[in-house]
Amino acid sequence: MRPENRKPRGRTRLTRRGRLTVLIGLLLATVAALLVPSLLPEPQPERARLLVIPEGWRASQVYAAIDRELKVPPGTAKAAAASAPLALPAEAKGNPEGYLFPATYPVTSKTTAADLLTAMVRTAGEKLATRAVADGGRTHGMTPYQTATLASIVQAEAATPADMGKVARVVHNRLARSMPLQMDSTINYALDRSTVDTTLADIRIDSPFNTYVRQGLPPTPIAGAGLHAMAAAVAPTPGDWLFFVTVKPGDTRFSATYEEHKRHVAEFNRHRAAARAA
Repeated sequence: MRPENRKPRGRTRLTRRGRLTVLIGLLLATVAALLVPSLLPEPQPERARLLVIPEGWRASQVYAAIDRELKVPPGTAKAAAASAPLALPAEAKGNPEGYLFPATYPVTSKTTAADLLTAMVRTAGEKLATRAVADGGRTHGMTPYQTATLASIVQAEAATPADMGKVARVVHNRLARSMPLQMDSTINYALDRSTVDTTLADIRIDSPFNTYVRQGLPPTPIAGAGLHAMAAAVAPTPGDWLFFVTVKPGDTRFSATYEEHKRHVAEFNRHRAAARAA
């Protein structure tokens, strides 16, 4: 047989082996595609971080904490508070101050500022609607918003949980006598600060939060109150006190007369002077 008429048997056998190899490879790949996903461990759910909002924080502090936790530009949470459909009472006029309830909130990569604000406002509403708080507020002729406002003062003024009921009683006694509340905490809120030193110039500022010259509760809460402060606001400790001053940490003096209060204030001033000198 002439060379040009011979069939390339060697190449045919190799081609067949190659085709078989390809087919086996495809079959194995198909089987692997079907089996491997079932052998892989299922993805674990994302572990939530925790955002802690302390009692007594103002809305501005809560906004800043949310922005930091979510790693978003400053002002994001404040803008969300203005646009999100928060379940606020009509009295709030869209201002969530006092309704950003202090608690611990879970945060994931999908959490938004609006999500957190919504949860905080919803929680505050639930706490104010508890039977003890709601019934107590009605007994004193207060709306839930007024309860939140009074509770915020109690939260800011009381040095210890044990003093909350007494501070609330001072507020109620002054309201009953149409006396200005004269609370330094409301002055601090107006001036966006936190201090125990209030000057004569401070108490003359023109602000709706200046309770030295304006009677009644301030127009809005001044901080986020916890459940203990809410309970104290509607169930104050019995007493005839009209004044109080924290002479030193852990030592708050309550007085029924101005003369007694002046003696306590003098002692407070002596402690402050000694602290400055030291």
